[in-house]
Amino acid sequence: MALLEAHHLSRTLTDEAVPVTIVKEASVAVEAGEFVAIKGPSGSGKSSLLYLLGLLDTPTSGDIWLDGQKVSDLSAQQLAQVRLEQMGFVFQFHFLLPEFTALENVTLPMRRLGKLSGRDITARGRQLLTDLGLAEHMDKLPSQLSGGQRQRVAIARALANNPRMIMADEPTGNLDTESSKNVRAILKDLAHNRGCAVVAVTHDPDFAADCDRVITLVDGLIVP
Repeated sequence: MALLEAHHLSRTLTDEAVPVTIVKEASVAVEAGEFVAIKGPSGSGKSSLLYLLGLLDTPTSGDIWLDGQKVSDLSAQQLAQVRLEQMGFVFQFHFLLPEFTALENVTLPMRRLGKLSGRDITARGRQLLTDLGLAEHMDKLPSQLSGGQRQRVAIARALANNPRMIMADEPTGNLDTESSKNVRAILKDLAHNRGCAVVAVTHDPDFAADCDRVITLVDGLIVP
């Protein structure tokens, strides 16, 4: 059984003058340890599909299963807990809190989950940043870091609660070529060597080519 399964997902925006369906009957399965890209033209529904798979948006129809448990019918509070415990998110814009250091940003999800002591939270945060080559930068504010460094902090934050899945929306979209290669390598390593399922929306053909599999969307439909 796949770690994540989605069956016939659709999402229709009904607050428009004319309702618009932005994801249409999408069925997706992602295995643990798999590095998957979602690509397609601008406006094709890539991010919308990712947000459905990441339980950030609610499908108009269809079902989502995580590790054999149907999660698409859970309450908003239950979904938030599933995301906190089992998923990590990385976006094109890192969304680090500017008034907090790199280490403080990384420890926030652990503090919210509340399963570790303060000492253990700090130790894990330091280890994550060290593993991502940021040992000398953990006490810096985001404004003191380069774009690639900020994105690595965002990845460390996504890993804070040891998630089973990483959802990434254009994680290299704001980075130079070298930083993009670095972030791509980190995400690939998370899948292949740490067993995370990594699903990433991308416009970058090099990024997509480095993935195990590519899901292509056109006008909200998954196409061959």
